[in-house]
Amino acid sequence: MAMTGVLRPGFIQIRVMDMEAAKEHYIKRIGLHQVMEGDDGRVYLKAADEFDHHSIVLRKADDAGCDLMAFKVLDEETLDGFKKRIEDYGIEVDEVRAGEQPGIGRRISFVITSGHRIELYSNCDQSDPKPGIFNSHIWSVEPHGMRARRFDHALFYGPDIDGVLDFFTKVLDFKLAEKVQMPDGLLGIWLTCGMKAHDIAFVKHPEPGKFHHVSFELENWNDVGRAADIITNFNISIDIGPTRHGITYGQTIYFFDPSGNRNEVFAGGYTYYPDLPTRAWDERDVGKAIFYYERQLNEAFLSVVT
Repeated sequence: MAMTGVLRPGFIQIRVMDMEAAKEHYIKRIGLHQVMEGDDGRVYLKAADEFDHHSIVLRKADDAGCDLMAFKVLDEETLDGFKKRIEDYGIEVDEVRAGEQPGIGRRISFVITSGHRIELYSNCDQSDPKPGIFNSHIWSVEPHGMRARRFDHALFYGPDIDGVLDFFTKVLDFKLAEKVQMPDGLLGIWLTCGMKAHDIAFVKHPEPGKFHHVSFELENWNDVGRAADIITNFNISIDIGPTRHGITYGQTIYFFDPSGNRNEVFAGGYTYYPDLPTRAWDERDVGKAIFYYERQLNEAFLSVVT
């Protein structure tokens, strides 16, 4: 796929109620690295296999959830083009000044019909640790915890999934890689801007703006099992897994951070190309679509959101 338009997920800002507990969870258990702490108390994290300044922002708040998810675009001209397209679509766009988050350039910010705030930006500094680019080793710093390699995607719950699909495909040029179609309409959509099975996903839910999970990529199935060992050893609250998805084919385990935000670590998943058809599931196999081995839905997975 040509590298144009929206390139990939950039960062996500998560609300946590106990910052010290959150830092221990995301750094020691998931395996991220702290880049810095801002004057306003926000903490900036990244995985060692990421070049950009940060990919995870933790903000202390009275309730858990997600403030926003941001995507990186090709350049400033592309960013200006998307601003016009979004406004022409009828959605109000706010400008966020460069440096509002350290290392991140000017951003445009808007709220989609599911109630979620999405942002786009093009300029970003790099920070350590990061992969080498000359005679480089597999890792530049010794892996720890679950050995997360990158912030991969997020899943959100909210209304008007059809409207979200229309916006992402018509305005941001995402592709619909996979969907769950129920008799009364779309239940879920898995959207990609590159060659992954998904970069962002949405599931139909009556309350707007809900956060289901943030996902981190691991190297392989063995690492998913190692993550399960860590979850048990440190008594981390688990949702389900290790298991596998029918959707995306990803190997997965779900668990919760100390504030109740759901996390996923996963490996695998199919490669997406823009000429591929959308894969679809219906009500007959929706359990297998979500949890391929169990072949039935986990009630907490459907109902627990922040």
